[in-house]
Amino acid sequence: MNRTIALAGILSAALIGGSYAADDPSADRQNLMKNVGAATGAGAKIAKGEMEFDPVTAQLVFNTLNAAANGFGYMFPDGSETGNNTEASPKIWEDRAGFNAAVAKFITDTNVKIADLDGFRAAFGAATKNCGSCHEGYRVKKE
Repeated sequence: MNRTIALAGILSAALIGGSYAADDPSADRQNLMKNVGAATGAGAKIAKGEMEFDPVTAQLVFNTLNAAANGFGYMFPDGSETGNNTEASPKIWEDRAGFNAAVAKFITDTNVKIADLDGFRAAFGAATKNCGSCHEGYRVKKE
C-alpha cells in the first residue's frame, strides 16, 4: 500500500508540477510528455511484474495517460512548430486530420477501467502501441 501512495504522489506531482505557459505550447507539451513518460514507466514495471499490481496504481497510470491524451489536441496550435528543441514533426500541421485521429485513438485506448493484471496488460499494450505509432509518424527524433 505504501508503494501505491508513493506512486500516486509522484504521478500527481508530475501531472500538476510542470509549469504551463499559454504563450509557450512547445514547452507545455514537453512537460505533458514528461507526465506521460512517468506514467508509462510505472505501467511498464507493473506489466513486467517488476512492481506489484495494485488496481488503484494501475488505474492512476491510465488516468494520467488519458488526461494527457485529452490535452494533446490543444498542445499543437499553428505557430508552435518550433521552439524549445521541439521533437514535434511538421507532419502534425501538414496532416492535422491524421494527427487528430491518432489523438482520438489514444484517448479511447486510455479511457479504460482496470480491474485485474491481465486487463491492465492488454490495455497497456494497446496504449503503448498507439504511443509508438504516433511517435513514428509525428515525432522528429533529435540526435
